[in-house]
Formats: sequence, C-alpha cells, structure tokens
Amino acid sequence: MLKIHSKTFNPEVLYVFDHSNTGPSSGKKHAHDFLELSILLTGETFYEIDDKTYHLQQETILVLNPGVEHQEYTQAGMENSQIHIGLRHFNFSGYQRDFLPLETNIIQLGNYKEKFFETCQEIISERNEAKPGYELILKALVFKLIVYLFRDNRTSLSEERLLVSNQEKQEFVNEVKLYIENHYNEELTLDHIAHAFYTNSTTLSRSFKQFGGDTPINYLITYRLEKAKNMIQAHPTLSIKDIAQSVGYSDSLYFSKLFKKQYGVSPSFFAENNEENKLE
Repeated sequence: MLKIHSKTFNPEVLYVFDHSNTGPSSGKKHAHDFLELSILLTGETFYEIDDKTYHLQQETILVLNPGVEHQEYTQAGMENSQIHIGLRHFNFSGYQRDFLPLETNIIQLGNYKEKFFETCQEIISERNEAKPGYELILKALVFKLIVYLFRDNRTSLSEERLLVSNQEKQEFVNEVKLYIENHYNEELTLDHIAHAFYTNSTTLSRSFKQFGGDTPINYLITYRLEKAKNMIQAHPTLSIKDIAQSVGYSDSLYFSKLFKKQYGVSPSFFAENNEENKLE
C-alpha cells in the first residue's frame, strides 16, 4: 500500500495548462528534471517515449517522470486537447523523490476514470475563469488527480522500491529537504540544519549526498536561485537587493554571482530581458 506522509508531501505545482492541437505538428524530443503529467482529453496523437512510439487515444494519461525522453507529433487531420501539469519537490514513502511510482508511463483508468476526467474539466474551468484564489484550487485539484491515479483498479505501483534498510535514510533526507524549502529565506548554515535534526554536519552531509544527490548547501543554493528566478519573472521591477534578501542573501553582489553561475546571465540582465529569457 502506498504511504503518503502529509508532513512531507507538499509538491510545488510548476504549471497547469490546457491546449488544443491540429496536425500535422511535431515537437522536439526532450526530458524534464521534474514530473510531468500529460493528459489526453480528446482526440488522438502520437508520443515517442524512450524510443518507442505509441498511438494514443482520448482519455489517456502519460506519467513522464524525470529523465524520461519524450516527443509528441500528430499527422494531418489529427486533432486533440490536452492538459499538462508539472510537479516537483515531493515524495512517496519508500520511493525515489520526485517520481510518481507507477508501473507504466501510459495509463487507461478504470473505476476512477469518470471522477478523474471530471476533475480535469474543473481544472480547465478554474484556470480559464481565474477567480481570486484559483491557484490554490488548482493545486487541490491536481492532488485529487494524483489520488485517483493511485486508487484506480487498473494502476499498479512500481516494484522499484528503495531497500528497506535505506528507507529511513531517504525519509530523513526528504524531511531535511522540506525543512530547507520552508526556511530557505532565513540565515541557514550546515550546522543550523544539522542542529534542527539533532545530528552533526558530517552525518547530515553524508546521508544527504547519498540519498539526495547533492550537498545540503548546494540544494539550498539551487532552491533559493529557483525562487529568485521565479520572483524576477513575476515582478521584474523589484530591485536585485530586495530579491536577494527575500531568498536569504544579505549580500546582493554574492547573490548576483551565484545567479550568473547558475543561469549564465546576471539577475539584472535577466530582469531587463524577462520576456525573451527562457531559463530552465
């Protein structure tokens, strides 16, 4: 049975959008460093996933975990409508972080099909009407979709679970990541983080590197810069000093150096060219 801990399960919804497509068309083959759900509501399309081609019909769900290469294309006369949802910073007990642990990429629902696609229509309505607070409702509706996926009688959990001996360490790292995500705008050091979890910096760093893929401080820096980038995109007139302070940096020059190292341009240049910049 899948375990979802409410304490650590709070995904960041990167985007939710719907669109219609008429063929012929072809996208570029690519992969994400986050989870994407692509939901084919109506019509038909082709998807190439990890070098295999699939002809998909309406009411099909694609689970595209991080690193899964995919490409969509349609032939002349094909039409379809889809919803795309991007998610990151989440975990399920016993599984790799930021992965939706289902057995297959392509899902046709059974007993929860009607509820799932009714929720999709709610998402489209909320997004199009954009009433106050609609972002929170969208997030709640996305959570409903995920629960329906796991409840359905046609879906199966992946067998690629973490070893039992490693699950506690993974849960520990997940909680540290959540702590960083909740306190990124404060003055954080490795010792501060270790102290919050009643451990020492050496043990923290070793476990985090093994089960988090990086050091705690690098994770903190990356998370801060991601927040800063999003803030610049949403509020390009804010001063670099204010943005730096809002993500935990009192030294705006140091912040600018980190930002340029991460994204290849300074935060001021990015702000001035906000419409043209497409940073990943």
